[in-house]
Amino acid sequence: MQTAHAIRFDIDAACERLVRFYQTLSPHTITGIGALYAPDARFKDPFNAVVGTPAIVRIFEHMFATVDAPRFVVTSRIASGREAMLGWDFHLRLRGRDVVIRGVSHLRFDGAGRVCMHRDYWDAAEELYEKLPLVGTLMRALRQRLAAPAPG
Repeated sequence: MQTAHAIRFDIDAACERLVRFYQTLSPHTITGIGALYAPDARFKDPFNAVVGTPAIVRIFEHMFATVDAPRFVVTSRIASGREAMLGWDFHLRLRGRDVVIRGVSHLRFDGAGRVCMHRDYWDAAEELYEKLPLVGTLMRALRQRLAAPAPG
């Protein structure tokens, strides 16, 4: 029987491997997902919902094919039992401009320490759409119109 301490140690080691992987992710290391994720892992973000490591690999291959200079910086982590939350900044270049998208990943690990559920949360409207020329103007205007007035 595992103790809470043993599970805690395992989750910390699993998180450290995952953080190291994402912070050094490149087109040449994408296939490492197979060692860190369960074969039937579920992955969801604002644009994708897939099952299985081949589908997850395709998401990151697409990212490297369509985005300039993408890289992840993990800024925080909380782990308990077999779940973890990682705060991160996703740096990229969009139309010649440096962009940072801030988000959080909710992760669930299987008994072997592999990710079996990965859910990314980030505000696509604020973090991406508002930074686009035409759509951004509309999104900022909509946000201002729907925001509660400041006190005073």
